[in-house]
Amino acid sequence: MTAQIRPILIHPDRRLRAECEPVAEVDDSIRALIEDMLATMYDAPGVGLAAPQVGVLKRVIVMDCVDKDALPAPVAMVNPEILRVSEELNVHEEGCLSVPEEYVEVTRPARVRVRWLDAAGAPQEADFEGLWATCVQHEIDHLDGRLFIDYVGPLKRKLITERMKKLKRARAREQEEREAGVA
Repeated sequence: MTAQIRPILIHPDRRLRAECEPVAEVDDSIRALIEDMLATMYDAPGVGLAAPQVGVLKRVIVMDCVDKDALPAPVAMVNPEILRVSEELNVHEEGCLSVPEEYVEVTRPARVRVRWLDAAGAPQEADFEGLWATCVQHEIDHLDGRLFIDYVGPLKRKLITERMKKLKRARAREQEEREAGVA
């Protein structure tokens, strides 16, 4: 089975605000979703992707936060949950594939302990810090219908949302023109 690159939803889209369902069983359909999500994330390119970003309202995330010169080290998590967070905080400039070309500083715990099921359905638990900690928290937020722009004030969030609406309209026009040119 070959992984497919899936379209990434752009904010605002109601599916990005939905609380995702837990995965009952890690089966071939979930493994195919993971492969598609990894291919989509690497193609974008990004360091993390959550299932609702590709329109699937299941609790599945993928991430790979290694330096771009390092070998890939993908992590896929099914039903991830944060068990512990550090009191120490970290500020990181975050972006999101569903909110392209927008970046804001977000304060999150510097270290987290996470439990999840891997692609084989086996339970896993690990500590994350640095970019990995920021990324796993950002992606788990997606599963709860939360976006990184929810960490900024209402005015800035509204401005970003308006820019995303404009971007979506421009992309829709471009798509219509491409399709009209083909017809």
